[in-house]
Amino acid sequence: MGKTETVVQQPSRVDEQCEVGKPFSTLELPATDDREQVIEQEPHSTNARAFYKDQALRAKPSSFKRGRLFKQASIEKRFYLLVADCFTMTLSVVMGYFIAQVFKSYFLPGLPEVEAVAAFQAFPILFGFPMLLVMLRSEHYGHYSRFRPFWDEYGQFIKIVVTIAGLTTIYLFFTNTNFSRVWLGATWFFVFFFVPVGRVLAKRWMMLQGKWFSHTVIIGSGKNALESALAIESNILMGFKVVALLDLNKKSGTQEKKSITDFLSGKDYVYPVLPLDADSGQQLDDMGSPYIVLALESEDYIKHRRLLEQLVATRHNMSIIPPLRGLPLLGAEISPIFRHEVLHLRIKNNLASRGSRIVKRFFDLIVSCALLLVLSPAFLYLGWRIRKDGGPAFYSQSRIGKHGKSFSCYKFRSMRVNADKVLKELLASDEELKRQWDQDHKLKEDPRVTAVGRFLRKTSLDEFPQLLNVFKGEMSLVGPRPISDTELVRYGVQISYYLETPPGITGLWQISGRNDVDYSTRVNLDAWYARNWSLWYDITILFKTVRVVFRGSGAY
Repeated sequence: MGKTETVVQQPSRVDEQCEVGKPFSTLELPATDDREQVIEQEPHSTNARAFYKDQALRAKPSSFKRGRLFKQASIEKRFYLLVADCFTMTLSVVMGYFIAQVFKSYFLPGLPEVEAVAAFQAFPILFGFPMLLVMLRSEHYGHYSRFRPFWDEYGQFIKIVVTIAGLTTIYLFFTNTNFSRVWLGATWFFVFFFVPVGRVLAKRWMMLQGKWFSHTVIIGSGKNALESALAIESNILMGFKVVALLDLNKKSGTQEKKSITDFLSGKDYVYPVLPLDADSGQQLDDMGSPYIVLALESEDYIKHRRLLEQLVATRHNMSIIPPLRGLPLLGAEISPIFRHEVLHLRIKNNLASRGSRIVKRFFDLIVSCALLLVLSPAFLYLGWRIRKDGGPAFYSQSRIGKHGKSFSCYKFRSMRVNADKVLKELLASDEELKRQWDQDHKLKEDPRVTAVGRFLRKTSLDEFPQLLNVFKGEMSLVGPRPISDTELVRYGVQISYYLETPPGITGLWQISGRNDVDYSTRVNLDAWYARNWSLWYDITILFKTVRVVFRGSGAY
């Protein structure tokens, strides 16, 4: 699977062949009827415009009167984030100087003193100008205006800092400037951590002050609109607050509400659904000019083309979320074709690239070797502790790997020695356990698990021996959940994504509820990962796995 070019004509039925998978944040929850439901229908005595105005005034009257209630990225937001960056960068310089002094006093007393005059002369070119460039590049990427999930923004920020710090180091080397290398290196090290933390704290502070969230309306009320609302609102650092869904097909006279449940948090998101007036411009003005997200079903793009053209022509703060599903969107390139009403979307499967596979394998090899060395004492202790209960320390199961090849997947033994025999007896005698096993291929209160094994499973320490599988190339640090041959059929048409990717010790399923999510959701998470792989996503998942393991959520 390599590069694919998708041409979407505007308007067109763009989702007829895209039902293979779901985006990560809206992955198949049971059935549409279970997720989208009309909660309330009641006579609505006032029109939609009056209702929205009432909602806006309740939310923040003063902002509404100023006409600034629904702006996506106000001057205030930019100001606070820039102040946070200036403060954290200054703090990084101060901490870098402190570290340089500690090194000179205790570790490298032979380092020469930096003269105050030389340091003062070098400071603007080594700190001032580079950090100004960091802020300018951050502005270019929209870090102060177009908000996105933390890890996506952090990945871009790291690229910015590495590039500018590298150029600064090259300048220092070729000009032979009299300046502390330890001070410079420590400063950039602290920038990596202090600036992102400062931005998060600034956003949290703005949330408490009621200055962060941009009130947003979604035009549409179908499945695509509900999933879009969940996707943009469930991540609070993106700064969207969906206040309503505007239905192009709805008649006035009733007020309706629809809901969608986030499978990860279990939270229900409920939205009022009201008609979009024929005079949509005036209606949106009365609402305080909210940020608009166009998330219609494919047929609505055709049915309401003229109204949508008018809306796009008169509104500047707008996003469009088309009903595309099951496509690899990471790294997709959009290129309009001159004079034509078509959207040319070039997509690619990153893991189909030989270069990407080499990078992933090299990363797995380096990290697995390091972890095996560091954790070897813990391995020896856990092996000894398990053997005290009788039986071997390790347990292997046959699993399906990349390209359908079977391999022995290693684990610390967490069950009784005759676990397979006990399982057959349990499933034959208990219908509820059999139903649970058939559904999830796991038992929540598994009587076969030993006392030590329960601790190992709760902390995921039972999976540590899989580092040997990673070292051998049979598994990856991050990837789909290893499955047995009997589970292949449950992947359906998405089995190709599993077979082209090495299974992982951890993955999206583990940081998204682990064993608390149903099997169909696991399948969609695995498929999303395979379609949208990047090395940065692997690093992100590894960091999130540490947090999930310490919390112990979803493990049994």
